[in-house]
Amino acid sequence: MNNEEPKPPRRVRYKGTHPKSFKEKYKELQPDLYADDVEKIMQKGHTPAGMHRSICVNEIMQFLNVQPGQTGLDATLGYGGHTLEILKRLLPGGILYATDVDPYELPRTRERLDALGYGEDVLRIKKMNFADVDQIAAEAGPLNFVLADLGVSSMQIDNPDRGFSLKVDGPLDLRLNPKSGKPVSEILKIISQNELEEILFENADEPYSEVIAEAITLHIKKGNEISTTTQLKEVIKDALQFIHPDERAEKVKKSCRLCFQALRIYVNDEFGVLEKFLEKLPYILATNARVAILTFHSGEDRRVKIFSKLFSCRHL
Repeated sequence: MNNEEPKPPRRVRYKGTHPKSFKEKYKELQPDLYADDVEKIMQKGHTPAGMHRSICVNEIMQFLNVQPGQTGLDATLGYGGHTLEILKRLLPGGILYATDVDPYELPRTRERLDALGYGEDVLRIKKMNFADVDQIAAEAGPLNFVLADLGVSSMQIDNPDRGFSLKVDGPLDLRLNPKSGKPVSEILKIISQNELEEILFENADEPYSEVIAEAITLHIKKGNEISTTTQLKEVIKDALQFIHPDERAEKVKKSCRLCFQALRIYVNDEFGVLEKFLEKLPYILATNARVAILTFHSGEDRRVKIFSKLFSCRHL
C-alpha cells in the first residue's frame, strides 16, 4: 500500500512572461512569502495586486503630530498604511481606534498589524461605518486626532470580483460591504430614468447624464441585462456615439469613470455617511484636537470645505 501523501496540484501556468489577471499574481497576493518580489514591484513605483499604498503619509503625520499616550481614530482603516505610521508614534500608552466596513479586507489588515505587534492593547478595530463615530467616542472618550482617507483602496479596485474596475470584466457590484444592501446590477433594474440621471449628475458631475441614463433604462426595459462592468461600459459607449470621432474615445473613457464613481457613491451612500461623520465630529474631539481628511472628488471636497470653514479644521 502506498502511504505517501498526495502532492498538491500544480499551479496553473499563466500565459506569457508576466501574470495579467488578478488571481494569477500569486506572488503579489502573498507578500509574506514573496517579500523580495513585492519589494521589486514597489521600487518600480507600482502597487502590487491586493495591496494599497497610502498617499500624503508624511504630510498627514506632520500635521496630526501624534504623540505617545494620545487616543485617536483612523476612520478608514483600509490596508492600514496610515494606521501603521500612527501606531509607531502612539507608543507608549496610546490607543488607536480604527473603523472599516469591508468584511474581506478588514480581517486581513487586522492580522497583518497584529503580526507586527499591534494588538488589542493599542489598536482597537471596529467593523462599523465611520458615520457612527460617536459610538467610538462613547468608549474612547474625547479624541486627540482623527484621520479619514475617503479614497477607495487599491486592493478593492484590483479584485475583479468586487466590480470596481473598468479595466477587467467582473460583476457590477461596487459595494464596499458586499454582504449588505443590493449591488448596482440589481439597482439598475428598478431605478427610474430621472433618478438615475440625478445620481450621475449630482454624484459625479457627468456632462452626459441625461443621455446615459436614458440609454441604461431603455436597455433594461428591452429585457437586456447590465450585470457586469463590461456590459455597463458598452452601454455608455453606445450612448455616446454622437460625439465626434476625434474626441469620442477620451470622452467615453471619462464618462465611464464618472458613472462608476457616481453609482459607487450611491450604492454605499457615501455622501450621507460623510455628512453624518462631519456633523458628529466636533462633539467627539478633545481640546486642541487635530483632524485630517483626504478628499478625491468635488462632491467630497465641497462637503469637507463647508465643514472646515464652520469648525476651523484643517482640510488636506
